[in-house]
Amino acid sequence: QNEKELQDVVKQQEEKLLQLIDKSGEVMRLKAEVSELKRLLQRAETEAKVLWEEMRGKEHQVDTAYIQERVMLRREVDKLRLLLMEKENENTRLTDKY
Repeated sequence: QNEKELQDVVKQQEEKLLQLIDKSGEVMRLKAEVSELKRLLQRAETEAKVLWEEMRGKEHQVDTAYIQERVMLRREVDKLRLLLMEKENENTRLTDKY
């Protein structure tokens, strides 16, 4: 009976180890995704800053297509910020949990 209990304990430990390996892979994937989102956010912020600087000098020559593009970029920056915050929160929860 001791041998049976020992086998059960070993089996449980193996299952826990496999779960930890799965979670570790998920954390690594999420870290890579956060890194990519940060890169995209930085790029979008840079583009928006350039557009804003260009707009300051052209107040009387406003092109509606140009304005629409600028608004779209601003929305994209906001969306990327939100995605980044969500992924950071998810990453923090997984890190705290495991």
